Amino acid sequence: MASRTEGLVVDVAGVVQGIVLVTIPAASTIFTDPAEYGLSTSRYGAMFLPQVVLAITASLVGAWLSRRWGTKPVYLTGLACSLLSMALLLASIPVMHQAAAYPLLLAATAALGAGFGLTVPALNSLAAAFHPGSVDSAVLVLNALLGLGTALAPVFVALFVGLGFWWGLPVLSTLLLVGLLLVSLPLAMRTAATPAATDGRAAVPARFWVYAGFAVAYGVCETVNGNWATLDVTGSLGASATVAALSLTAFWAMVTLGRVGFAAAQSVIGPRTVYHSLPFLLAAVFVLIALLPAGQPALAVLAFAMAGIGCSALLPLTISFGQSELAGFSGSVAGGVIAFYQLGYGIAAFGVGPVLAAGITLPTVYAVTSLIALLLGLLSFAVARRAPSPTTLHPRPNPHHAH
Repeated sequence: MASRTEGLVVDVAGVVQGIVLVTIPAASTIFTDPAEYGLSTSRYGAMFLPQVVLAITASLVGAWLSRRWGTKPVYLTGLACSLLSMALLLASIPVMHQAAAYPLLLAATAALGAGFGLTVPALNSLAAAFHPGSVDSAVLVLNALLGLGTALAPVFVALFVGLGFWWGLPVLSTLLLVGLLLVSLPLAMRTAATPAATDGRAAVPARFWVYAGFAVAYGVCETVNGNWATLDVTGSLGASATVAALSLTAFWAMVTLGRVGFAAAQSVIGPRTVYHSLPFLLAAVFVLIALLPAGQPALAVLAFAMAGIGCSALLPLTISFGQSELAGFSGSVAGGVIAFYQLGYGIAAFGVGPVLAAGITLPTVYAVTSLIALLLGLLSFAVARRAPSPTTLHPRPNPHHAH
């Protein structure tokens, strides 16, 4: 039986990983500010390509590594990668006006992607192992805490910018990661042994590609908000960096609260109803964001909060439907869906930059993304057509992550 300390460490690690994950996007205005890094929108977007490649790779090989190493070493390696990411980001600050800065930023996002891809699945497995009598609620709590971290990062950026040193956030993230590593090292953090599943060698079912297509489209929709909201609010709407940070905080906070709320209300609002409705809400919100008038900061914050609700339950439900339908492939569904979600993340994180450089505005980007959200709505019927309704909003951890 795991100690309460181990369970608490896992929960704290969820918050810290959420903060670290959004540290760089939350500081987007710093990277594009001519007085700071002075990156063009294209170079800012390209920063995230290494993150996507490493996150996809880590997501796909994480189960294999856990079978051979155990969950704790994978978790610790993920934390170490995240720590390396923050160290590289801090190292870029003294040379931000020099050519050396950009390679350091690319290395930082690469390490961040590896950390995300290794740590998050391991945390899900540890949370489940430490709460065998309430696996679903434990995973729900962990995902809510991860979301809490993503919502806190923009708040910390706004706070440190106001104090005159934006780099306080990566310093804080570094200290939190060091503390986590020191506390985690002496803990046993064992999970129950699980026989190696055979689906890792099985052919990918044709139906999986429907789930993969949904995950890519969802990744685009989420990332247009998560990575470009602050630049839209400061650039297109002419609002302050504080309003931009509040808008991004509202988005991530409502992603988190939406997941918790829909999970609590699933006996009243069925998973299929949620899954089919949210993409169309998201499409309407994208149109609203595209039409936001300047000088209405409260409306901007509200719009991105609504976008967070629209995104909230879609990714976990996609994994849950996949695990319900593709029983013989269920151990690989979560990693596969997350990998394709990261591909969508990369398309939006990188692709929007050249689009803006070509003279297309961010409001136009949001308008076009509403069409992708409509496609999500149609795909939701294809995804859930055969799948039994999941018994829980949040998917169970990959059984391969055990040792």
